Amino acid sequence: MRHLKRTAKLGRTGQHRNAMLANLVSSLIKHKRVTTTLAKAKAARSVAEKMVTLGKKGTLHSRRLAAARLRAHASESPLSKEQNKKWRQKDDVIHILFDEIAPSLKERRGGYTRIIKMGQRNGDSAQKAILEFVDITVAPTPAAPAEGSEPAKTEGKTETKSEAAAAK
Repeated sequence: MRHLKRTAKLGRTGQHRNAMLANLVSSLIKHKRVTTTLAKAKAARSVAEKMVTLGKKGTLHSRRLAAARLRAHASESPLSKEQNKKWRQKDDVIHILFDEIAPSLKERRGGYTRIIKMGQRNGDSAQKAILEFVDITVAPTPAAPAEGSEPAKTEGKTETKSEAAAAK
């Protein structure tokens, strides 16, 4: 019986689920926003909140706990000092969490992430959602136009090919 068991299984074994959530939270830390299914976003939210709480503590022990949970390791290949510095600024999730995200959320007492529901995915009708940090600005990603809908100039305004065809 699963009485009082709150963990969402997500159709995976325990090790697979933990690895998937660690990867999802690492991507969230790197990019500040992740698009995934609603069930995965809800499961990853609790892990992300706990990692930010560890980041706010800022101790060496907290860093080690976060690195163990997120399966984050130091750069494996020998790098020069400049390459190591670039890697640390861009890809080291522990550094980003403890030195960028946690200080910006220092005054918040919880609720570091938000889930924004989107539409359903075409292939399997899974509910999509965006998981993102609150109070951290994210540069908007340019939306790629759908195939066959390149902008067409008509009388000073921009329309897609499908809109232009519908107007005719």
